[in-house]
Amino acid sequence: MMKVVELFAGVGGFRLGLEANEDFEVLWGNQWEPSTKAQHAYNCYATRFENKGIHVNEDIAKVWHDVPEHDLLVGGFPCQDYSVARTLSNEKGIQGKKGVLFWEIMNIVNNRKPKFVLLENVDRLLKSPAKQRGRDFSIMLASFRDAGYTVEWRVINAADYGFSQRRRRIFIFAYLNESHFTSAQNGTESLEILYKNGFFAPIFNVHEAPLENKKRGQYTLPKDIVEVSDTFKAEYYNAGIMRNGQVYTEEVLPVTEASETLGEVVQKAYDNFGPAAESYYLKTDKVNKKGRTEFEELQYLKGPKKEERVSKATGHKYFYSEGGMAFPDNLDKPGRTMLTSEGTCNRSSHVIEDPYTRRLRYLTPVECELLNGFPMDWTNTGMPQRNRYFCMGNALVVGLVERMGKRILEINKEEEEKGGWVQLSLL
Repeated sequence: MMKVVELFAGVGGFRLGLEANEDFEVLWGNQWEPSTKAQHAYNCYATRFENKGIHVNEDIAKVWHDVPEHDLLVGGFPCQDYSVARTLSNEKGIQGKKGVLFWEIMNIVNNRKPKFVLLENVDRLLKSPAKQRGRDFSIMLASFRDAGYTVEWRVINAADYGFSQRRRRIFIFAYLNESHFTSAQNGTESLEILYKNGFFAPIFNVHEAPLENKKRGQYTLPKDIVEVSDTFKAEYYNAGIMRNGQVYTEEVLPVTEASETLGEVVQKAYDNFGPAAESYYLKTDKVNKKGRTEFEELQYLKGPKKEERVSKATGHKYFYSEGGMAFPDNLDKPGRTMLTSEGTCNRSSHVIEDPYTRRLRYLTPVECELLNGFPMDWTNTGMPQRNRYFCMGNALVVGLVERMGKRILEINKEEEEKGGWVQLSLL
């Protein structure tokens, strides 16, 4: 049984994906929302996993030292500014920017040395910040290098691998250098790892692009992480590996699988809960301050635009351009990426033509849960409906983690058979 610690747990997407494989035991989970007194996500997590491990609703910066020994550390952490600097005395090495939660992850990694770390983030992490492309991700890679880990990453669009949402996220898998898996990888070319033998390739197949079309890069991370923070830039692509500070990255093309459609999700919700309530349908009897009905406002928001606007800050006039998007959403395709504003009158919300009433409406919270692969009504634990949408906008696609969990179990089984972790314990 692999021991797991889950950080930034939300309503438990990582845990659901892992536990779908059995052989995982989540010992300790942390979820804390600093901007509100009402801890709706934590309450949902604690309710759904009642009497299963320790649930902590405190700032991870204050409780990271309480994390128990574990094999696997997981979490979907915020995308922040990861810059570092020397301490004033220059005696304590480096210090990260205060409030940056990645440093709490590294505190746990350095203190507990889990066999594996699996993290999730938005794919723009690879390019941030705009003024020093790739710096933040390079700092992360250098941090894991200094902690004694090898790192693989892949940007995955869930819809490419059979799931019902076009949601792109980066997954980062780190594993200790003193392991059989690392030894096997060290004797393998980077291309072989990305396309065949690494962590991601066997479960998320990719085509090998023709040589002339490849986007790729090779870098050596500076040994001084402050130098990485101050001056280092790199172009990172959607797949890559870092070994002992040597980075190889390449743009890979997924071998796509037939995806579940938004229409199938809607049908599944209808089969279990019946027709959507009237409250989800677009209002036709009221107009906003601009004199538009809800339908007219959404038609404008989702439509193409090229209009003159005035900057509130400077008074400068400029032209704003924006392409149009499907309205209503196509039920024959996977859903678009859900955001935390789902279910409100804005450009990003899904609006569908209900297949039974032929009227336009928003997705229900249950349909949003299904788009992420959660059990139906998972967030119906007393939280307001607005927060149910918010939690799903922040969540990951559970089925992706289920696949990764199975792969981790395979690797760990081989480690135990080869005696890799026994060797590590004797060092």
